[in-house]
Amino acid sequence: MPPPAEARPAFHRLSWRDFDALARLDGDEDMARRLRRAERSRRKLLIHALLTEATKSPDHSGPLPSLDSAWELLARAEARAPRAVNRMLTNPYTGSWAGYTTRLLRNGIDGIGPLWMHLGHAHAIAAAAAIRAELDFETAIPAWHGNAMLPSLGMARFPGTEPFSSAVVRGVNGRYSVSNGETTVHLPSARDSDALGWWGIRRVRSQVGSHRFTLWLDDLDPYRGLYEPVPPERLPGKDLADWQGLIDEACRLIADHLPGLARIMPVGLASLVPKPQVLFRNPSASTGEAFGSAVVGLPADGASLAETLIHEFQHIVLGGLLHLVELYEPDPRERIYVAWRDDPRPLSGALQGVYAFFGVTAFWRALHRAGRSPRRSGFEFAFWRRQTWRTLQALRGDATMTTAGRRFLDDIAERLGPWQGEPVPAEASELATAACRDHLAGWRARHLRPDPAVVAGLAAAWLGGRPRPPATLDPTDLPPTPVPDGGWSHARTDLIRLSVGDNPLSPAVPGATAADFAYVAGDFLEAVNGYRQELAWDPDRPASLVGLGLALAARGPHPAARALLHCPELVRAVHRPLRAVPRPPTVEQLASWIGQLVPD
Repeated sequence: MPPPAEARPAFHRLSWRDFDALARLDGDEDMARRLRRAERSRRKLLIHALLTEATKSPDHSGPLPSLDSAWELLARAEARAPRAVNRMLTNPYTGSWAGYTTRLLRNGIDGIGPLWMHLGHAHAIAAAAAIRAELDFETAIPAWHGNAMLPSLGMARFPGTEPFSSAVVRGVNGRYSVSNGETTVHLPSARDSDALGWWGIRRVRSQVGSHRFTLWLDDLDPYRGLYEPVPPERLPGKDLADWQGLIDEACRLIADHLPGLARIMPVGLASLVPKPQVLFRNPSASTGEAFGSAVVGLPADGASLAETLIHEFQHIVLGGLLHLVELYEPDPRERIYVAWRDDPRPLSGALQGVYAFFGVTAFWRALHRAGRSPRRSGFEFAFWRRQTWRTLQALRGDATMTTAGRRFLDDIAERLGPWQGEPVPAEASELATAACRDHLAGWRARHLRPDPAVVAGLAAAWLGGRPRPPATLDPTDLPPTPVPDGGWSHARTDLIRLSVGDNPLSPAVPGATAADFAYVAGDFLEAVNGYRQELAWDPDRPASLVGLGLALAARGPHPAARALLHCPELVRAVHRPLRAVPRPPTVEQLASWIGQLVPD
């Protein structure tokens, strides 16, 4: 079973000119198409290798036809209608299926369900390609809890069947059906619509001037998840209407303010996996194996969705680029601070975040320059340009970056660097600075472990009545640990975002305390007193430690604020043993003492 001609020695290359353009957000549709073609070839080779290996054992077919027949049906479809096979190969979930199933086969294990079910999905891919090519054929495909998926088309449903079974797909004279036992489901001519026993994959279209956006809302494909197969989660009709409205709004914002990105995005982002709304969050995720797709929670508004689409599109582009160019040496250590996660990240994750939030920064910058939602866009631009630049600078000096990787980061810096000095309103700058300090200090408190000898020395110095701590204090070079010491609350930043979005400060913000409300409202004395009370109840709570530092700093220079914002992990570690002594210091008293050695 040799690979077809397109899979034989063909090389996908990217010129340095195109490489630099993609890094700087200057890519065009042709570059995106070349990335997509490279992914298509990669998947064809991966599927060929997977099926070649699997056919060595007849047990791998289970109750389904031989896996050779899946490849043969694909070859028939390609001979009749090459675009039909290309459509299947560019379907994002073909990539996630191939990666997942290859790992199962290599490790000799079942996944969610028996291995034959996952290998047998090749028959479903071939059947979908044959339907698109309008072939006459018959084959069998897997059915999971009675759901028989035809990727990119839809799902035939047979309730009440066993967990892992099969269904027969037939096609004659352009009419297609799926049968399980005595039940037959006929595919409708408009296959993205629903019919008796059939769920189609629904499509959302938006057009803004010359910009056309088409997104599949795939709530059916079992391989649409990030890590393992998932059951269908049919989107209610009301939510579908909400998605259509938000996608329209998001596409208008992108087309109006980033027209270059609006031209290239439809090439690289084809499918969304819709998820329920999470209040005060814009959850989304993607994987390099599912080029062209993102898992997205229902956002609160069009601007939030536009931000998320750009963020995930950047991940998709970088994922495709990484299949062509090595930007870093493998290094799984979780060691880098990033503003978009609460845990230390490996270099690969930090790089993905830099590129994604570079795009997010460009979006909010464009809205700010256009005067759209000025308080919100000013804050988001100021926040993300600073946080992205911080991580970018850390990565530029990392020894694991390759020559190409350093060039990629330099290209980003060439664009992002000048944005650091662009004017924003004083309120936006101050709030962004506070939010940045908040997250970093919270991360330090939870993920840095001070040297026990330094902690013991400082505790002894305090107990000895020394007016100043030892002059050897240097908490800057601590290695992080991925295991957090305590939980974290995003309440203050959530409240800031509500305030700049001209929304009332909702009491429903998870984790928000009276002190947080006072801080965001500008009543810093009330906030100081509130955080003092919280620390009297729980001196270990990271959000209260950092909150006290922020509130004190807002009232003017203060040594306790310096210590709580620059080395909260040290304050907490030294305070713990001192709690057992007679007349222990408060957190604020100890922080004021340690803060004498912390510069402003």
